[in-house]
Amino acid sequence: MKEYGGYIELDTYRLPMLHQGAVALNCGRNCLAYLIETRHIKKILMPYFMCDSVFKVCEKYGTKISFYHIDENFKPVDMILDGDEWLYVMNYYGQLTRDYIQGIKLKYKRVIIDNAQAYFDKPIDNTDTLYTCRKFFGVADGAFLYTDCSSETDYSLDESFDRMRFLLGRYERTATEFYNDNVANNNMFANEPIKRMSKLTENLLHGIDYAFVKQKRTENYKTYHEKLNGINQLELRSVEGAFAYPFLIGNGAEVRKVLQQKMIYIPTLWPNVVNDMPEDSLEYRFARGILPLPCDQRYNSDDINFIVNEIEGVLNNEY
Repeated sequence: MKEYGGYIELDTYRLPMLHQGAVALNCGRNCLAYLIETRHIKKILMPYFMCDSVFKVCEKYGTKISFYHIDENFKPVDMILDGDEWLYVMNYYGQLTRDYIQGIKLKYKRVIIDNAQAYFDKPIDNTDTLYTCRKFFGVADGAFLYTDCSSETDYSLDESFDRMRFLLGRYERTATEFYNDNVANNNMFANEPIKRMSKLTENLLHGIDYAFVKQKRTENYKTYHEKLNGINQLELRSVEGAFAYPFLIGNGAEVRKVLQQKMIYIPTLWPNVVNDMPEDSLEYRFARGILPLPCDQRYNSDDINFIVNEIEGVLNNEY
């Protein structure tokens, strides 16, 4: 029965939500699981430069994985699909253009685009495309999937209230204090089945000013590029609503450690690549050397300039 009165819960937000028409699920890796189930994917071609959580989804469903390399511009190379194999393409840092992705779709047909790092890029028509919410916004879970393949399974509704501690804690205290809670939340998804997006996460996503977020991320990315383009070993294109600014230097791993001491936290996105790939491979160099510098909506130009100054100080003083 409906409850009346009592204490007031979180308000219901009603702003337009980006990706409103997509399939709303509990996490990005389960968007892939959804496609494996509904499209009966038995074989998939994936980049070596990829989080192993994606590989584990395939292993869970018995999908055979083959691998391909990427080039200096994050573009796939030497891709040959075998029979009914599907192609999985990661849009790293939003660096793949819409025209390029359209070309891949036209050539290979059976394509899945991972826009986990390109939330503001619109999907290509008739192309399975997934997005992850928690890489861009203060939510504990949530993902969107564009596909024309529907499932007959009645997935249960996820619940997020018990996962919010690290988000609420960081809002009022420090990231360090709640870091372990954040890690636990990330690890939790390894065993989570496919579920529909929680009411709480969907509500929070209806409360976001997407135009503001996109503008701030675009401006901050541009500021980084103006300051660091001369020493960045990557040739980058402009990105609107960027996930992060990928800054590649030869001693990136060492610089990351020094910045951490200065309370500038730069993640190693895919440590599995460092462990699994040869040291002379491009994937190893990228995983170890790229610093994904924060450019999200929490920061302004003063913040970005401060981070750049700290980086330059570390490089000039050689630690």
